[in-house]
Amino acid sequence: MKPRRLLLIGSLAFIVLLLSVACEFSASTANIRDAYMAHDVNGEVEKTSTFSQDEVFFCIVDLANAPDDTSISAAWYVVEADGVDPNYFLDEAEITNESGEVTFDLANDMLWPVGSYKVDLSLNDELDQSLEFEVK
Repeated sequence: MKPRRLLLIGSLAFIVLLLSVACEFSASTANIRDAYMAHDVNGEVEKTSTFSQDEVFFCIVDLANAPDDTSISAAWYVVEADGVDPNYFLDEAEITNESGEVTFDLANDMLWPVGSYKVDLSLNDELDQSLEFEVK
């Protein structure tokens, strides 16, 4: 190869390296390995998609490959229920966490209206999945 061609290739490689360092590009590998709704049965967590009107809603999330600064949030909604506007926002919680099990819960001082509900799970402010459940 000619010396000029080697110099040009070396210069281009150096510029690409500088640009990649300057941009500080990072892609999170965090993901939700598993997520499910649960309720408390005699002190034990049990998977369910149906709750009674007086129960606490638990959402269990298995977060994998998450750096320490990964944020995960749960936004709770009444999709459709007696006496409640459709898609009524209930509450939201956010946790900054590393990989592992994360538990969100939602309680109510009164009885939950009979109907359908959902919780939207977001990773780093991007919707990842929704879990639907009902109150009977």
